[in-house]
Amino acid sequence: MAKSILLTGTAGFIGSNFAPYFLEKYPEYDLINLDLLTYAGNLDNLKECENNPRYKFIKGDICNRELVEFIFDEYDIRGVIHFAAESHVDNSIKNPGVFVETNVNGTFTLLDVAQKYWMEKPFAYKEGYEGCRFHHISTDEVYGTLTNDPKDLFTEETPYAPNSPYSASKASSDMIVRSYQETYGLNTVITNCSNNYGPKQHNEKLIPTIIRKCLAGESIPIYGDGKNIRDWLYVLDHCKGIDLVYHTGKEANVYNIGGRNERTNLQIVDAITSILDERVALENNKSYKELITFIEDRAGHDRRYAIDATKLENELDWKADEDFDTGIVLTVDWYLGNYFV
Repeated sequence: MAKSILLTGTAGFIGSNFAPYFLEKYPEYDLINLDLLTYAGNLDNLKECENNPRYKFIKGDICNRELVEFIFDEYDIRGVIHFAAESHVDNSIKNPGVFVETNVNGTFTLLDVAQKYWMEKPFAYKEGYEGCRFHHISTDEVYGTLTNDPKDLFTEETPYAPNSPYSASKASSDMIVRSYQETYGLNTVITNCSNNYGPKQHNEKLIPTIIRKCLAGESIPIYGDGKNIRDWLYVLDHCKGIDLVYHTGKEANVYNIGGRNERTNLQIVDAITSILDERVALENNKSYKELITFIEDRAGHDRRYAIDATKLENELDWKADEDFDTGIVLTVDWYLGNYFV
């Protein structure tokens, strides 16, 4: 008999890469996808799942307790992998309330319903539900910012120091997950990932924006001096890490998933424009690099993030299949094939 797993927010970028991968890999799972389809969610991202009898999409809000309880009862949910989140930093600066509502209250609702459905009382699972686990997907932004010293990396022991309403809301949700583990004995794991890139990312994010602006012949907006550094992780490598942690990670543990691919925003633009100069050359031997424009820096813009993924690599034998040089070519080619044909 198939086991039902609740996935939240998988019409978004990371989840829409994860769902088809997970569906294909585990024929013993039925996947229930709960997504509100806000601006960041797009059902076109899940076309490869929609006709699969083991996949069910439900449009709804993770904050809607009645709906979440219905889903647990109706489908006998035996695991949760929680992607759903408001995640765009600029939007969190303009409208922080939505981030607190979804990321904090929504996570609380899911945890509380799972705990009551799976457990008789604190630290006692109902018979047959002993293996049920809640996997919370978080971000490296909860750790704040780093110095430019390459040896300075976020580990699972790094104290939380969120600097934006977005990262503060994610840090809060991480703490609520921890509290359900410590207070009730709910089986939880948390993964904190670095910047993802790859197919199906929302147009507002850095890499799709650069590609879109280039092909439209418009200015490429770069915050500040363009020297903010991020650790870039190819989205399918992230999905494989989530799979490993969900199935084999130690209960009550946090695992950082990072690509070991630090790049400044200027290096990102340079890589993409170089690929596009080859793939879709401009007339007159011009380069897309001429479209780069520097704009006023974002408020509270963290200077550098970089993750130390040693724990995941050593304990669970995870390794990224793509480095940035291979992953960015795959990404640009996907956008050229899907958006700009």
